[in-house]
Amino acid sequence: MAGMRILLVGAGGVGTAITRISARRAFFDHMVVADYDLSRAEAAVAHLGDAASRFRAVRVDASDEAAVTALLTEEHCDVLLNATDPRFVMPLFNAALTAGAHYLDMAMSLSHPHPEHPYEICGTKLGDEQFERAAAWEKAGRLALVGMGVEPGLSDVFARYAADELFDEIEEIGIRDGANLTVDGYDFAPSFSIWTTIEECLNPPVVYEADRGWYTTAPFSDPEVFDFPEGIGPVECVNVEHEEVLLVPRWVDAKRVTFKYGLGDEFINTLKVLHQLGLDRARPVTVNGDLGKVQVSPRDVVAACLPDPATLGERMHGKTCAGTWVKGVKDGRPREIYLYHVVDNQWSMREYGSQAVVWQTAVNPVVALELMAAGTWSGSGVLGPEALPARPFLDLLTQYGSPWGLREQ
Repeated sequence: MAGMRILLVGAGGVGTAITRISARRAFFDHMVVADYDLSRAEAAVAHLGDAASRFRAVRVDASDEAAVTALLTEEHCDVLLNATDPRFVMPLFNAALTAGAHYLDMAMSLSHPHPEHPYEICGTKLGDEQFERAAAWEKAGRLALVGMGVEPGLSDVFARYAADELFDEIEEIGIRDGANLTVDGYDFAPSFSIWTTIEECLNPPVVYEADRGWYTTAPFSDPEVFDFPEGIGPVECVNVEHEEVLLVPRWVDAKRVTFKYGLGDEFINTLKVLHQLGLDRARPVTVNGDLGKVQVSPRDVVAACLPDPATLGERMHGKTCAGTWVKGVKDGRPREIYLYHVVDNQWSMREYGSQAVVWQTAVNPVVALELMAAGTWSGSGVLGPEALPARPFLDLLTQYGSPWGLREQ
């Protein structure tokens, strides 16, 4: 895709970081930065200074499939990069297909718990709606690369790399995420979208076992202490719903796949209270206001009351680590490793003006786009990152100035 033209939908923290990272690369000709709030898109472009000539800010409603389709067509975009929250996955996913564009996202279509046995049986799984349209994408000859952030995304690339180069047989793949980040002045300040955090942390976590398939368990179950590298140290991690468990088994042969997140007791207790009060609900409720009755989502109220994660960088200290723990056999001998990527908030703020969690998420879709532009990553249908060769991705990520690591356990 020489001279790639990109439509980036979502100019929040991750979207803004994507523009800052992309501005330093030469693989594309033009990027349209679109957001419901035009001023936010304009601010993301204005921050780029002299590099802004390849960017244009526009307004679009991500829930309006027809409007997004028209924008893709008018701007002759080759690919749509979705940097919104998961509520808008399907209209953007469908708009890209209708317009004949490729598609990338960092979070997949939403899940819905089983109505009778939510902590035992899967209902609608993450990404099910997207995979149901895989044949249409294949017929169109277009690629929908789903789950291409850091987790999911880089973690899935690590799983592919482990299967191809580091193991002959894999017993278990476990995504393990932990950090030692602190935020000055706040008792509770999530470093990522609280809307997405509530969604993934309070939904039933999914576990995969080869002889059982996918099944669910209770939120925050099966705690374990995992020792994270580069000074982060031991962090208690618990089961959380996440896309990797739904993606990895489709392309990597493993007997078991899990995802565990280092949240901490205080964070978990806060989420439990939000759930008890019904403040985690996404569907609107009726509220009496000065102007009469209005419809408002409790979860949106929570998000509005908390600081924007993208604005916390100057107050944030420490490191965040995303990684993939793999256990199996190599050359007839047991092996256990942790493939990881650590970002220091001081570095990401100094180099890009983006806090660590936001930057770590944003860099991976940009790397993927560059591989697509070069033809190194290609295909059609709905694919996860582990469906594509891992080595070129990891090599290019290192060229972006953010090396990854491997630790023998």
